[in-house]
Amino acid sequence: MSSSEDPIKLRMARPDSPEEIARRFRKEQEAVHQIRETNLNQAMGSFHIGSVPYLNSAPLIKGIEEDVLLMPPSQLAEKLGKGELDAALLSVTEVLLSDQYDVLDEVAVASLGEVKSVFLAHRKPLEQIEKIYCDPASLTSVNLLKVLFKLKGLSPEYLTLESYDSARDHENVLLIGNPAIEFLRSDPSHEIWDLGEAWYNLTKLPFVFAVWALKRNVDNQILRKNLREAKSFGMETLDSIIRKRTEFDYEFRKDYLDWHIHYHMGSDEKRGIAKFMQLLEQTLSLKVYAPHFVS
Repeated sequence: MSSSEDPIKLRMARPDSPEEIARRFRKEQEAVHQIRETNLNQAMGSFHIGSVPYLNSAPLIKGIEEDVLLMPPSQLAEKLGKGELDAALLSVTEVLLSDQYDVLDEVAVASLGEVKSVFLAHRKPLEQIEKIYCDPASLTSVNLLKVLFKLKGLSPEYLTLESYDSARDHENVLLIGNPAIEFLRSDPSHEIWDLGEAWYNLTKLPFVFAVWALKRNVDNQILRKNLREAKSFGMETLDSIIRKRTEFDYEFRKDYLDWHIHYHMGSDEKRGIAKFMQLLEQTLSLKVYAPHFVS
């Protein structure tokens, strides 16, 4: 047989390495996520939405970041109350003390134990504390602290923290959110009383810090659907969020968003809210309203 009649030898392609396969998969996923993000942005339309400027809100606004106004919880409550927002990620107490909002079901910012970003930093033993300077950003954290102290038979004076820069100068200071995390990571000379952990030790229930509050008696089914979709998107891409965010360091972000904070509103979270309502009435004599959940 002549050489021209020799069988053709096929050259097999080199198999992809696991790293190349993983890289290609990530690219494909990023393309899918980009399409989903574009669709979410377009679906938001003319809705006005507000959220907190903290790391813990990132998974709830995935894909709609450009549509969201960021500000502290107390300011969000003011804007929602004035009708300047259609929905806001409110401190849960703002909802419980005002019977004018609907609460989006199945979504929350909550913890089951240590939360890392809501705590009392103190130099004296709790029983000896006379004054506490409180972060004015969140009514919920202040009321939770008051409830916990009342149950200990203690009633210190609660003052407003004027500036985060002065936090280290005070013997006792309540902090929340990113400023709290920054304080915690600065090696302060204070002891730390984590309020999420204190609540769990007391009740064995989750504590719900924030919820999506919506204006009542308006047609917002599309908005509710989009907010649930943003949360679903955030949960599916949580690893990417943790990797790409720039606050603090990667290990802290992973520990915080993947462990200390959770985002579902289930039966246990609702039991936690009900217990908090009961204690607000019993210890602080506040008039509270059961949240009206909508899906």
